[in-house]
Amino acid sequence: MANHYFFINEGLLRLYGYKEGEEKTLFFFKEGMIAGSIESYLTQSPSELILEALEDTELLAISGKGLQELYDLSIKFSKAGLLLTQHRLAALMKFFTSFVFDSPEARYQEFLKNHPDLIQRVPQHIIASFLGITPVSLSRIRKRISNQNNHETSI
Repeated sequence: MANHYFFINEGLLRLYGYKEGEEKTLFFFKEGMIAGSIESYLTQSPSELILEALEDTELLAISGKGLQELYDLSIKFSKAGLLLTQHRLAALMKFFTSFVFDSPEARYQEFLKNHPDLIQRVPQHIIASFLGITPVSLSRIRKRISNQNNHETSI
């Protein structure tokens, strides 16, 4: 059961779980972000998801109770928490709709556009898991994009 939230001062975490024995990556948390399972905290039930550090990571932890006390103490903290929650919800909705409407190649190109720093920091098989494709499919997509870029450059 989640009872802490973590501010990532330095490093990178991923949130993942298992489906039919395969790892499925749901989210990446990097510097300046807050990681934690709001669902597990609110329902006081164990989470099926796992937070894993993908590189050396420095975290600051606060208990859910401590965070609630900060919200009660200061309207500014409360507003910041609401804003953070709204941004996370918007990101999750965008992620969800991309799986419904976009091709795997479009999802990868969006990932490249929005998270260019993660390309070097995250192993390719984890990126493939995040995109909902196999590592082989990701390799084909990367090759196709590289060939398109090389073709455009030579024209």
